[in-house]
Amino acid sequence: MSYSVGQVAGFAGVTVRALHHYDEIGLLAPSGRSHAGHRRYSDADLDRLQQILFYRELGFPLDEVAALLDDPEVDPRAHLRRQHELLTARIEKLRKMAAAVEHAMEARKMGINLTPEEKFEVFGDKDPEEHAEEVEQRWGGTAEYAESQRRTARYTKADWQRVQAEAASWGERYDALMESGEPASGDRAMDLAEEHRQHIGKWFYDCSYELHRCFGEMYVSDERFKEYYDSMRPGLAEHLRDAIAANADRHEG
Repeated sequence: MSYSVGQVAGFAGVTVRALHHYDEIGLLAPSGRSHAGHRRYSDADLDRLQQILFYRELGFPLDEVAALLDDPEVDPRAHLRRQHELLTARIEKLRKMAAAVEHAMEARKMGINLTPEEKFEVFGDKDPEEHAEEVEQRWGGTAEYAESQRRTARYTKADWQRVQAEAASWGERYDALMESGEPASGDRAMDLAEEHRQHIGKWFYDCSYELHRCFGEMYVSDERFKEYYDSMRPGLAEHLRDAIAANADRHEG
């Protein structure tokens, strides 16, 4: 069985010109010719072409491909094994690149879907995206980050106003709770800690008790979070951390 240059070009997805070039440089000389002198390719020629295209896909120059394929000491099966290893490594690299691109696409959706005027109206002088890059670096690989991006990308000005209103109401009630002398381990403090956890779950992502504990520690150790919570009332960051821990113990115990 033999095939014309046009048929082979169609099989392999290459141009007739490329096949002519391969013949001219001795990389792939067809095994036969027709009565009219036209190139005819055998099954063995197609096997060699497949090897050539594998190596070309992997970035090998044509002269190196020729040297590899014409080495009499190399078993054809060794070529396949090597190509399989190289292609597998490339697939993994491309998979990681695709994941990185997907991640970048998610990051581009960074959820504050508002005009500059609406951002100012909702958040005042606080830029909601000020720490977006740091957040992405710290949490970007987590399911929680991805879920937060998916949800907030759809939020409108009214949604963000509700988020802000709920947070403000919670802050006022926590301030009053501390004013009354409620300990962090008290029922009302734990209830407000639970409300804090559920607020995160409602608007951003599911927040486990373990994750909430981590946040409580961060609210004290990270000066920016500490400043935010202590601006509601001095000492609130530490009080909230302890209430979060007590609430987690209550639900996990």
